Amino acid sequence: MKDLVIAFIGGGNMAGAIIGGLRNAGFDSRQLRVVEPVAAQRERLREQYGVLASEAPDGALAAAAVVVWAVKPQHFRGAAQALREHAAAAAGALHLSIMAGVRCASIARLSGAARVVRAMPNTPALIGRGVAGLYANAACGQAERDRAELVLSATGSLVWVEQEAALDAVTALSGSGPAYVFYLLEALTAGGVGLGLPEATARQLALGTVAGAAALAEGSPLSAAQLREQVTSKGGTTAAALDVLRARDVAGAFDAALQAAARRAAELADALEREGST
Repeated sequence: MKDLVIAFIGGGNMAGAIIGGLRNAGFDSRQLRVVEPVAAQRERLREQYGVLASEAPDGALAAAAVVVWAVKPQHFRGAAQALREHAAAAAGALHLSIMAGVRCASIARLSGAARVVRAMPNTPALIGRGVAGLYANAACGQAERDRAELVLSATGSLVWVEQEAALDAVTALSGSGPAYVFYLLEALTAGGVGLGLPEATARQLALGTVAGAAALAEGSPLSAAQLREQVTSKGGTTAAALDVLRARDVAGAFDAALQAAARRAAELADALEREGST
């Protein structure tokens, strides 16, 4: 670990979360290098983590054993070209992507890398409570998987998938999932206000309920369905509420939402591949 140099291409919030986790895990700031064109972001990373941050790639990145792609997908082509021009030796590194919708084949083609791991983290990674799905291409062995886990483990839990297409489902479920929870919190808070509660009280009750229920489910051997049944008395208030949710097919709406998100993830990846072939 002491000799491992990690280069981040992109220095946004998710890159910062990973860098913070690595620093907390004992990585020296000199092992972490960031390419970030926005001056304010570079300064923030320097001040917060002491890392080496530059506006554009340079030959120093050739020392990187891991290159973490953390740019927006639409910026990847230009960033990959710049890296190849100034640090061609970085193609021999493990390339770890946290970009949505950029497939391993595109990453390999544009970066020149052989060994590629894709990861789909989510925003709770910013507080070390994320969950990420990972996929390694055929050129990766156990050593590359271990290295990817070393980089990402401080952001939360990790789940490997064996088919790259499964990352579209990961994107739909957990990548986009925090937005669904925030939407639920909005709805619960608004509902509480509609019943006459002050907004601050409704928000506190909604937050505590969602956080507490998630913690209970995480620590229980029971399934979500069994936990739901435990708090649902026949003819009671919870049963009355659940009858409304079933009548309005909320479960079906969630299924349709995830299907739409997964389709969109695949469409974005297809569009980037078509663009790359022209």
